[in-house]
Amino acid sequence: MSAVTERLDLLAPEPSRLAIVRMVILNRPSTIAAVCLILVFVAIATAAPLIAPYDPLAQSYIKINQSPSWEHWLGTDQFGRDVLSRMIYGSRNSLIIGVLAPLVAAIIGTTLGVVAGFFGGIIDRVISRLVDLLISFPELLLAIIIAAALGGGFWNIVIVLAAAFVPNFARVARAQTMAVRAEPYVEAAVASGVTQLRIIMRHIIPNIAAPIVVLMTLWTASAIRLEASLSFLGLGTQAPQPSWGNIIRDGLNNLFGSPWPVIGAGLAITSVVLAFNLLGDTIRDVLDPETSP
Repeated sequence: MSAVTERLDLLAPEPSRLAIVRMVILNRPSTIAAVCLILVFVAIATAAPLIAPYDPLAQSYIKINQSPSWEHWLGTDQFGRDVLSRMIYGSRNSLIIGVLAPLVAAIIGTTLGVVAGFFGGIIDRVISRLVDLLISFPELLLAIIIAAALGGGFWNIVIVLAAAFVPNFARVARAQTMAVRAEPYVEAAVASGVTQLRIIMRHIIPNIAAPIVVLMTLWTASAIRLEASLSFLGLGTQAPQPSWGNIIRDGLNNLFGSPWPVIGAGLAITSVVLAFNLLGDTIRDVLDPETSP
């Protein structure tokens, strides 16, 4: 009976990647906590107009620098604005930009990497030199340079962060494409006359998707951190619109009057970045063949 059972186990279909990710997440308490925390922040950002107790832009000179109370749970800032309401609305900019920028960068960078790795030649050399040029700058420095040229604003920050992340996605996509391009089944498809676009869409993209998804998950945390850094420097979300970065900047200017903006926004950034890093590490353990058991 045991021999039959072992044979049936061998013949059983291999679970999908999604099923493996779900199983691993459910078996790791830290990852479950990270996913729950991310979902909580996403729910808060989505329902901000419904759950924020006050208008985040409303000022009151009679409520300046109040300590936490039942009326204002995180106190007020130097303009009498409710800190909790500003943090709730600020989560929308921070999370949307943090997710959207890596997604745009993944699309553009993967396209450049696949084109360079698949076609090679002069196309590969031009794209590779451009990627090498951009990747020589640290992400924050490159983001500051581009943000200084474009200015603040929601879409400008998305463009800035996407441009900072594109070289990393392009390099990974190029390396993976060159590895898949050398596989026998791809060479057979080329020899049989299958069009290049069909080969890319059917064979290349599906086989390089795993490391791209891993990188996109990990860079989401970096995007949130960079958006906060740019807003702190005055190059990101512009006042009076709140984001966690400019809440910390305004709080530092009034640290002795009310430290709660710095404490609240700092804990929010730390919690979300840590949660996305934990989730990204789990997905990498499952999808990345170099780290998978």
